[in-house]
Amino acid sequence: MRRLWICTAMIAMLISIGGAQQSPAGQPYKVIKTAKVGGAGGFDYVYADAVGRRLYIPRTGTTPRVTVFNLDTLESVGEISKASARGVAVDPASGHGFCSSKPVVMWDTKTLATIKTIDVQGNPDGILFDPFNERVYVFSHSAPNATVIDGKDGSVVGTIDLGGAPEQAVTDGQGHLYVDLEDKDNVAVVDAKTLAVTAHYGLNGKGGGPAGLAFDVKNHILFAACHQPATMVVLDANDGRIIDALPIGTGVDGAVFNPATMEAFSSQGDGTLTVVKENSPTSFAVLQNVQTQRSAKTLTLDAATNHILLIAAEYTPPPAQPQPQQQAQPPAKPPAGQRGGRGTMVPDSFAILVVGK
Repeated sequence: MRRLWICTAMIAMLISIGGAQQSPAGQPYKVIKTAKVGGAGGFDYVYADAVGRRLYIPRTGTTPRVTVFNLDTLESVGEISKASARGVAVDPASGHGFCSSKPVVMWDTKTLATIKTIDVQGNPDGILFDPFNERVYVFSHSAPNATVIDGKDGSVVGTIDLGGAPEQAVTDGQGHLYVDLEDKDNVAVVDAKTLAVTAHYGLNGKGGGPAGLAFDVKNHILFAACHQPATMVVLDANDGRIIDALPIGTGVDGAVFNPATMEAFSSQGDGTLTVVKENSPTSFAVLQNVQTQRSAKTLTLDAATNHILLIAAEYTPPPAQPQPQQQAQPPAKPPAGQRGGRGTMVPDSFAILVVGK
């Protein structure tokens, strides 16, 4: 009887150990909330104003607008109409919001009332507010690559030729900007005082088609999230030296760094959120690949809660591809709200995802 009890105890212990190994103890992040807010139209970037406690999501299509939500409850608080934008930036000092539309729309962040529209050239896509001299940078794949706007009065300060197609940009708040150039596989360094490009940091084959860029300002570390190969390339912002390259999911379109946790995040359209831990300025490791939702390819950080917010929608299966002999004409550009390689958006399936511990 004693032998049977010992054997039973050993089996129980082994099961307990096995269960501990499979537990989520080493997987701290998860989707803690999903808010289906619905609404028609495509989407691109999402932006959290952690100070003003608002979440901005541009929606494109037949009724272009910037939808605005309470950052704490995710309830709708209004919208900025007639703005066919891709991204949003807020100047907390002046209380002005801007979106990367054509023309750029400028609004009061308290009332959401439009203050003015600003004529710009190119095709506005990404956008960044730089507190160094209170300016907004509107990025375009076509010339001019960047249009610089005064955050206080909305006047155009100048334009910048970045030497390639910009995706995401970051600032050190001390007069330096870094912009990843998707078609050139490098990161452009910009002097915010002179609006001149001072350097290009090549990725040297470690990553290609960078679409996301995060920045550890304190340690001067850049994280370039790339398409092919699908890696997060870690660079020294002082000289462009490549420190490491770590695997991420596929279809990346955004990255962010949280200085409170010393972690870089990249969001992928394949439904994953890669978390890279900075153990030291020379040591990095993939902490986790969080399962989110397919199409959740852009993200934003709520610095007050350390939550990552993503946006996504459900889609019908992609249309059948024609046989080679039927491809006499080039494929048509997908209409608003669709992407190549996937079907149409399921009505009212648009959702906001909150990832946290």
